[in-house]
Amino acid sequence: MQVNSILMPAGRPTKYKEEYNDQAYKLTLLGATDADLADFFEVEEKTINNWKEEHKEFLQSVTRGKDIADAEVANSFYKRAKGYRYKETREEKKDGKLVKEVVMEKELPGDPGAQLNWLKNRQPNKWRDKVNIDHTTDGESLNERISDEARAERIFELVQRKRKG
Repeated sequence: MQVNSILMPAGRPTKYKEEYNDQAYKLTLLGATDADLADFFEVEEKTINNWKEEHKEFLQSVTRGKDIADAEVANSFYKRAKGYRYKETREEKKDGKLVKEVVMEKELPGDPGAQLNWLKNRQPNKWRDKVNIDHTTDGESLNERISDEARAERIFELVQRKRKG
């Protein structure tokens, strides 16, 4: 057995540095994905996953940044779906000089598209575009070839059954 194999682990040394924790946090706050982090740190995405497993602080930074960014986007989407009020400041000038500032309260109505998206995700059984069609039979094959006479007889039976209710 060689001494080197006991003292040094096999494989390439890690490129991970402790300052990557803060950088990963800031990048994920801006919406970076693991693939984006891999590009930024010039490593493979698998390496990012390894760092998350091997460095607890790195995983926490990435998770915290993603969670905060997702929560902010979710809040903005929710406000957009519901509608909201906001204040807008308008400056009035005369001869290039500020005469007065006018603060106006405005209302942005809820966005029907955002509302529908919300409902489709929150209550998919009640709000879906998809229509379920029952393609079942009474155990009979739909691919079976039948004679014209048998087909006419079957149609007659179905019409009679429909009339009876």
